[in-house]
Amino acid sequence: MSASENPATSYLDGPRLLADVGGTNARFALERAPGQIDTIQTLRCADYAEFALAVEAYLAASAHPQVRHAAIAIANPVQGDDIKMTNHHWEFSIENTRRRLNLDTLLVVNDFTALSMSLPHLEHAHCIQVGGGRAQSGGVIGLVGAGTGLGVGGLIPTEGRWIALGSEGGHVTFAPGDAREAAVLAYCWRTYSHVSAERLVSGPGIEMIYQALADLQGIAKPEPLHTAQIVERALQGQDALCMDVVECFCAMLGTVAADVAVTLGTLGGLYIGGGVVPRLGEYFARSPFRARFESKGRFGSYLAKIPTFVITAPYPAFVGVAAILSEHLGGGNAVPILEKIRKARDQFSPAEQKVASLILAHPRAVMSEPISEIARRADVSQPTVIRFCRTMGCQGLADFKLKLASGVTGTVPVAHSQVHVGDSSLDVGVKVVDNTISAMMEVRDNLNADTLSRVIEVLSQASRIEFYGFGSCGLVAEDAQQKFFRLGIPSSAYTDPQLQEVSAAMLKSSDVVVVISNSGRLRHLAPAVEVAVHSGATIIALAPSNSQLAKRAHYTLAVEHDESSMMHIPMVSRILLLLLVDVLAVGVSLNRSSPFAELQRQAKRGILTHIASLGESASDKMTAEGDGKPVQSARSEQEVTLSPNVISHIK
Repeated sequence: MSASENPATSYLDGPRLLADVGGTNARFALERAPGQIDTIQTLRCADYAEFALAVEAYLAASAHPQVRHAAIAIANPVQGDDIKMTNHHWEFSIENTRRRLNLDTLLVVNDFTALSMSLPHLEHAHCIQVGGGRAQSGGVIGLVGAGTGLGVGGLIPTEGRWIALGSEGGHVTFAPGDAREAAVLAYCWRTYSHVSAERLVSGPGIEMIYQALADLQGIAKPEPLHTAQIVERALQGQDALCMDVVECFCAMLGTVAADVAVTLGTLGGLYIGGGVVPRLGEYFARSPFRARFESKGRFGSYLAKIPTFVITAPYPAFVGVAAILSEHLGGGNAVPILEKIRKARDQFSPAEQKVASLILAHPRAVMSEPISEIARRADVSQPTVIRFCRTMGCQGLADFKLKLASGVTGTVPVAHSQVHVGDSSLDVGVKVVDNTISAMMEVRDNLNADTLSRVIEVLSQASRIEFYGFGSCGLVAEDAQQKFFRLGIPSSAYTDPQLQEVSAAMLKSSDVVVVISNSGRLRHLAPAVEVAVHSGATIIALAPSNSQLAKRAHYTLAVEHDESSMMHIPMVSRILLLLLVDVLAVGVSLNRSSPFAELQRQAKRGILTHIASLGESASDKMTAEGDGKPVQSARSEQEVTLSPNVISHIK
């Protein structure tokens, strides 16, 4: 039974519109359930004055299905809301088109990004392996596509999902692999000062190779041929020049693919897409491609283990945009936040309905505007905006914007909003919080799993840990000392350079020094760090990755945040350093054999015993000084009253 016939498997909010738009044709399809793509139709772009007209024509021919969400792969860079095709006259606004088509979601992505995202979802029958090698499960996947241009991309696995790596790798400088290719490059230099890989390893590039080899072979006036004609003659084996051209092209593609493989470490395999290679059929497997791919000197054996595949799926872009749209909508039948606003609109107060109307009409604008501008445009007060966000189940405007961004674009905005003179107090508060959240997410995304694991292991095995820092970083050092001391590890924090140097001189090889700096400049830290190194201690830096301190340390957990030069109080970087300290403390507490809870109980018993002994000694002293009867002063009453508060802080 097809998805369209089975309500149990169909999307609850109706079929999803998919499109693959090129310079000549626009292909459309409907995804009625996960993986169930049908109603495929190809329309000529030249037959429609606007992109929206082509969509409307397709929907009309498909019996006007109720479509709420759509994803478009387009052969064009996608930056912002305005799309202007470079190989066709279509030009449109994503937001205006979404509203015109009455869609809740309209996602537009580069066609090569869509092709990349299709790779984990392609069936084995839709790929042909060329050469040896075996894909490593969970490994990075590479992609090279030769068509009108040369596309390069990759997929990086993370936390059960894939992240598409955007790239303009086709524009790297062409590198010849033999004397013939060097001669082709020399021919191109007559016309172009820079020759990219795309100039030759593409459909139009085949024509350029044809002209270059004809010149090299002394053919003064070669027959003018297009790419399709050159390929056809080469496969027929009746034109020696065309055969040389296709052979040269395949070898060049092998070089490009190998470069991508070693650059990204594509142990999950490297895929060949685009319109050129599939047309070569069985010849491609016999071509010099794979031999050139493995011809990498000392890395030949490394590349021999990486499999290469040719994509033969008829519509891989549909598979990719479907996967992207599904993830953007939360997977499965998830309902995005805009749909929740639309359904709950009648339940809002009149003022909140104004906010809802603004968001539904201009979701992308709301994501980047401060609360004062949102309130002005909606003609409501700023507290009303906050109240609306909380009605939607969000903690505030910042939290609402994150959820809105995920529903509209599928990405979370990580951007810095500059605080300006004249901003309201609430605007300042929102910007500071937003900036901190953005910076924290950047730290999260840039954490190196191997380095973090090794640092936690080193700290867990340390006989002693010392924390060094100055100024605000000194406060972070003291906070770290307090946390690790409570984990049962002998710890100290020093904020004075002389004390740091003296203490560093007494360290042993089993000790660890954690140096904390938001700038990473050594300055006053240099003497203590050098002494600690000579003492044999392990140095861990919490600092920018390319800083002087990072280069001197054994391990670095990077904090990449450049505080404004006008701001003399490190704010965000201090929060990030405290965050890393918390990460390390939690990691060490889980890694050590002595449970954290038991250490807390031991500390509590020690304090209780100390308080009890103080009370007994005070009572004995008063009895001896009086007439033999216990006397309790006002001071001792205060001590007794405060004792529960002291205890409460260590529960």
